[in-house]
Amino acid sequence: MSQPTTHRHHCIDYIEFTVTDLAEAKRFYAEAFGWQFTDYGTAYAGIRGGSGAEVGGLRQEQQARTGGGPLVLLYSADLEQSVEAVEKAGGTVVAGPYEFPGGRRFHFTDPSGNELGVWAEA
Repeated sequence: MSQPTTHRHHCIDYIEFTVTDLAEAKRFYAEAFGWQFTDYGTAYAGIRGGSGAEVGGLRQEQQARTGGGPLVLLYSADLEQSVEAVEKAGGTVVAGPYEFPGGRRFHFTDPSGNELGVWAEA
């Protein structure tokens, strides 16, 4: 029997910020808002919410994400079905699906050009 999960299929589940200096971003958010982090190597840190659960992440890149702003991630109980649904509805898969620590994900753009991601547990 599978364990209960707090993730809901196709709901907003995680927010990821692209940053150019991970150490500085962690310093800023810790000082400004009291955020705590879990480091995953040298280029990624998970953001822990008040309950201690991971609610988002900081991803270091050479430049900010195209279009700016955070990357919204949806959860999927069936990643392949979600890829098919996005493409059938007129979206464009721009990355993945690919593996990451904790699961698999893909990124897509909607017809207006907004980029989102969808992830599933491993």
